[in-house]
Amino acid sequence: MPERKEVTKNSKRKKEGRMSYKGLCMLIVSVLSLTAFNTNHTIVDGKKHGILNNTNANTTNLFTTVTTNSKPAIKNGHLNYGLSSDTPFTGILSHLLYTGNPDSLILQFFDESLLQSDENYTFNNEGAATYEMSDDNKTITLTIKDHVKWHDGAPVTGSDLEYAFLVIGNPDYTGVRYDKQMQMVKGMEEYHKGKVDYISGIKVDGKKISITFKEANPSILTGGVWTYPMHKEYLKDVAIGDLESSDKIRKTPIGFGPFQVKKIIPGEAVEFVSNDEYWQGKPQLGSISLKVINPDLAVKAIETGELDIVEISADQYDQAKNLQNIETLGYVGFAYSYIGFKLGHFDPISKTTKMDNPKMANINLRQALAYAIDNKAVGEKIYKGLRFPANTVIPAISHYHNSKIKGYSFNQQKSKRLLDDAGYIDTDGDGIREDLKGKKFTIYFASMNGDANSELLAQYYIQQWGDIGLDVQLVDGRLQEFNSFYDMVALDDPKIDIFQAAWQAGSDPDPSGIWDKNSDYNYTRWVNQTSQDLLAKGLSPKAFDKKYRKEVYDEWQQLVHDEVPMIPTLFRYNLAVANLRIKDFDYKFTDWSKVAVTAEDAVR
Repeated sequence: MPERKEVTKNSKRKKEGRMSYKGLCMLIVSVLSLTAFNTNHTIVDGKKHGILNNTNANTTNLFTTVTTNSKPAIKNGHLNYGLSSDTPFTGILSHLLYTGNPDSLILQFFDESLLQSDENYTFNNEGAATYEMSDDNKTITLTIKDHVKWHDGAPVTGSDLEYAFLVIGNPDYTGVRYDKQMQMVKGMEEYHKGKVDYISGIKVDGKKISITFKEANPSILTGGVWTYPMHKEYLKDVAIGDLESSDKIRKTPIGFGPFQVKKIIPGEAVEFVSNDEYWQGKPQLGSISLKVINPDLAVKAIETGELDIVEISADQYDQAKNLQNIETLGYVGFAYSYIGFKLGHFDPISKTTKMDNPKMANINLRQALAYAIDNKAVGEKIYKGLRFPANTVIPAISHYHNSKIKGYSFNQQKSKRLLDDAGYIDTDGDGIREDLKGKKFTIYFASMNGDANSELLAQYYIQQWGDIGLDVQLVDGRLQEFNSFYDMVALDDPKIDIFQAAWQAGSDPDPSGIWDKNSDYNYTRWVNQTSQDLLAKGLSPKAFDKKYRKEVYDEWQQLVHDEVPMIPTLFRYNLAVANLRIKDFDYKFTDWSKVAVTAEDAVR
């Protein structure tokens, strides 16, 4: 499923991407064939890979992540990049303001974080700025390196990063980055409430900026501090509330990355040219053309040489793997699919979650729905072994993943017992269970157009829930378009009881961005005081002890599993294909200034 949001404050050197694909209706006979499927191994390319069924999937990889082309690069080459999507990109081209991953895939070419991260997703000093921590671990001081310039030639300064904080904390800010960790900056809450016009915890001295938190925060070095500046001088005439809709964000955005925007065709394409003053040196490529490509056409476009790089879905892998002019790259990412329960609503006035929807409040009902679906079969049969069962809501690749949780394995007899015990009984003998009051009970399921398997997967789940006597129907009788789906979910459309989506988690293990009661990203609207307490412990000074923090997040994951506000369904491989003329493309940790081509034309 496509991910709606990138919820971490700092996407690292490579943003692990969301792919949006057109859903195709599949025959019910294909759905039925899943029921009998069972295996103890993951099968990819006809080979068994038992390791994938162990949720410690970060220990293995079936693909390389870097292109192997060793030929000499040509100077100022041109690259054609495909953004695989069945909908136009929104074009909110600011790290502070975007919400959809397609926009982040555009941002990666022309803007970046001041700090880079190592292979363990911890900040290092190799980026556009270096950093130092205070002895009490409350203050981080960034020093921007010489020659780091905006695309208009102005230097990037500490004031530009301070401006980003001032925008995010402003009451007129229209984005979603004013989260729990942002509120931990000293003086931020006073500024947000309008009591002062500055943030006391932020001090600027030319290219230096220090950010002080109320207390030591272990997430600071893994993405818990905002490191994306905004060009203060360029944007000074745009009111904060108007930034998201302004031409300076949507038509003529400025960054300090390796390429600069030359031309935008809204929702369709972007032309980039080399930023010859880039702080790491002139990029290898002279220009890049990005265009939105319908997922159904992506593999053909890479085969013909129309595109040089494009991400693909698991259902396209069989088609792409036999091509002779490309390399397939992949890795287990931070994304996970899930089925969420609508347990309440988000109050935009108080900016807090109200868990006040009784329909899906029964834990037995939620657990029964979880045990009824066979995600192992889904990963094997629908996604060809390139997705595998998710046992919890912290990705398998993370150090903080709790591998001891078994997850909700397929057990429909247990589902039926749970429903019986809870009082969901078929009172009229029609095979469909009534609610606790003996009345007709229909669960409305929202799912979106995604990859070519979207309809198949939705109907498969509906069938399996029907097998335990639950009447589950698609909202409006159909799959929803991507943007419409997330609008409905975010606005707590009362038509939705359960929904299928995915999260692109971040390298920072703190999950409060989508689980805190004050987060509007808490789409399930689950509120639990034990959860709040554990989330707070995970950000406490004591959590600098990684063993303690691991124990806290293990306990939190067990709580989420037991309470089941959502059913984690699948972890997955991210996949991309690259033409054989592409050199030095690292799919997992992409540095676009280093990517090159070794021929004028694509290999066909």
